[in-house]
Amino acid sequence: MIEAAMIWNEPNNKSHWDLEIDPDWARYGECVRLAGSAIAAVNPGLPRVLGGMSPIDPFWLRQVEAHGALDHVEVVAVHGFPLDWNLWPIHAWPDKIAEIEAVTDKPVWVTEVGVGSFGAEEVQVFGLNRTAELLIDRVPRIFWYSLFDLPQSWGATTRHREAEGSSYYRHFYMGLIREDGSPKPALEDYARVASRMGLMQWFHFEDHRLDEAVRWMRSLGVRQLRTGLSWADYFRPGALDWFDRQMEALAEFDVTVTFCFTPEHLGMVPHHTSAPADPTAFADFCAEMIDRYAPARPALPRAMGA
Repeated sequence: MIEAAMIWNEPNNKSHWDLEIDPDWARYGECVRLAGSAIAAVNPGLPRVLGGMSPIDPFWLRQVEAHGALDHVEVVAVHGFPLDWNLWPIHAWPDKIAEIEAVTDKPVWVTEVGVGSFGAEEVQVFGLNRTAELLIDRVPRIFWYSLFDLPQSWGATTRHREAEGSSYYRHFYMGLIREDGSPKPALEDYARVASRMGLMQWFHFEDHRLDEAVRWMRSLGVRQLRTGLSWADYFRPGALDWFDRQMEALAEFDVTVTFCFTPEHLGMVPHHTSAPADPTAFADFCAEMIDRYAPARPALPRAMGA
């Protein structure tokens, strides 16, 4: 059910990790060490992925490595949105991958890449096809963000101001399917590469789109999916029932599950981007989720005389 476990989402992006609390990522490094060890104790064969960095930054990776984090993961991940938020051209993708490969011997996955349709849907078509040309066969895993547009009423997770390049409105146009359920032109192009370029889709707590997403992914021929299980949601009434329903619905796909979002009452400050006051609590959550959805398989008994 779970192909890999990712430890946080975009930890070098202040929209997902409070840099004022943890300016040198020492606390994040501790979270990775503890969570990585806890996951391995439950399922030592499950690949552990460092939270996808955004922006792509080899200097940040070296800083996290200095805190011992890379000793507890097998994969390094990057996120990129060159036609929406990043200050580099889409054609630079191979160079951005090479920058990270130059400072680590671990495989590099692109666990979030996307192009929005805000300016023109034709731009998304171009961006999807160019991304596929540049990254398929270049990296082991690619996850396109996303299948669905973010509903306008939900709000996007960001702590960036417009002056810092937020372009907040773009968050609502990253899907291949509009909020009303109609497909955008890029969906047809995505279908041609769906078996080689997976999808990244967040599912909110009790998300009404879950079953529809499964139907679309099945029809498109998607094999790999990246999604998340929220530590903050774990404390809602009925959380495990929702987690079970979500993971059961996604069982036919190879899922990279992302563990992130601090419960307000367990943060150093009461916000989901806060470093945990006790990183062991986060590690315990990760271990419980792996034990529930991806426990190590017992060895098959050997035949007599083998």
